[in-house]
Amino acid sequence: MSELVGTTVDVVELDVERGKVLEMVRATHALDPAHIKRGLATATHVVVAGHHRDQRGVVEGLGLELARIVVGSVGWTYARPLVVGDHLVGTRRVVADDTREGSGGTLRLVTLETAWTDLRGQVVVTQREVLVERPAR
Repeated sequence: MSELVGTTVDVVELDVERGKVLEMVRATHALDPAHIKRGLATATHVVVAGHHRDQRGVVEGLGLELARIVVGSVGWTYARPLVVGDHLVGTRRVVADDTREGSGGTLRLVTLETAWTDLRGQVVVTQREVLVERPAR
């Protein structure tokens, strides 16, 4: 097991704002009127947090080479819908750091998990992403 497992790589805060929900609704062509009438955010609303993170710093801190990284997968598990007015704190940690043999050599797979908590400290969304570092050429 890698010494990085359990390491917090960053913490970011995000407000679920009505204007941003409406922008996401337009961008994703979400047709459910609940987004406008009840202020429900679209399922991938926390993706916006990527713009507030130091992605390059995270990659370097994990000992990965940015030019060799691809995103293997991203998924979300919701405990409840996000609504306008939510203030979320996302704490991203390393939950796995593995290697796997691929057709072109050894791949490194780093799995990150972000627990998005509300003001009561309850997890609202868990985001899981796998970064794949391809072999050096």
